[in-house]
This record gives sequence, C-alpha cells and structure tokens, in this order.
Amino acid sequence: MSRESTISDWFNEYGNDVYRFLVFYTGTLDVEDLVQEVFIKAIKNLHTFKNKSSPKTWLFIIARNLAIDEMRSNKKSMWKKLITIEDAGDLLSPSEQNPETIFLNKQYENELNGVIQLLNKNYREVIILRSVNQLSVSETAAVLNWSNEKVRTNYYRAIKAIRKQWRDNSE
Repeated sequence: MSRESTISDWFNEYGNDVYRFLVFYTGTLDVEDLVQEVFIKAIKNLHTFKNKSSPKTWLFIIARNLAIDEMRSNKKSMWKKLITIEDAGDLLSPSEQNPETIFLNKQYENELNGVIQLLNKNYREVIILRSVNQLSVSETAAVLNWSNEKVRTNYYRAIKAIRKQWRDNSE
C-alpha cells in the first residue's frame, strides 16, 4: 500500500477524531489548518511509524506537538478562548432528542468545557484524551509520553479538580 493511500485511509478513519482533539486541546474551532498539517506531517514521516502504537495514537502525538508549536509561535494563549458547545455543533451530541434535554445537555456541556479550560495543562490534556476522545490509559500515555501510572494519577486528580470547581461554581 502506498504512503498516500495509507494516509488517505487514516484521514477517513481518524480525521474527525483529530479535529475534535484539536478543538478541545486548543479551545478554538479554527483548527482546520492544524488538521491538515497533522496529515501532511504524517505523510512526510510515515517511515518513522513502527506500529508500536495505533495510527490514531501516533496522529494524536503529531496533533498535540503541532498545537503546542502553534501556541508558542503565536505568542498568545489559545487556552483562554473558550468554545461554546452551540458553536461546536455536533462535537458532543446529546443522547436524547427532546428539546428540553438538548437544552440542558448543551448548558451542562458549556459549563463543563469552561471548567476543563480552567484546569492546569496536564489535567486538561489527560481529561481531553481520556474523557473527550476516549483513549485508553496506554494510548493516552503514548500521546503524552507518560507512564500509565502518571496518566491514572493525573486523570484521578483532574476529575477531583473538576468536581471541586463544579461544587465551587454551584455554591
């Protein structure tokens, strides 16, 4: 199989996941260029992919590194740009389809996204990978270059921080 067809297949299979990851990682909806860069970088470096992880994990590593580079080069904090779930469309689809449930889910998701954006970088990264993108502990460890234990510990602490922030906001 050629490099181009491999990357094309990966784009079809993982393109939306990479897009969603970058939206939550950067806190902005303007990530199409970064998604494109991820797959350009993947095609240029396909020879370095050794099947030690899944292609999705490898693409998330590339996406994370590009997002970090982008934030550094822009000299601005994209973390402070909170997206609204209403603007994000169907990134987080509601489980029920009646209007009241849709409204309550969107309101809840807006508040949750706001709390996630307030977390420190390590907690935010692990929450986005584990909860939003539903990667396994080992996949998250590969993306972040952490041990499995560090992923578990930071995930536990991030959940604890979210609960505390949630309690503080509701009082």
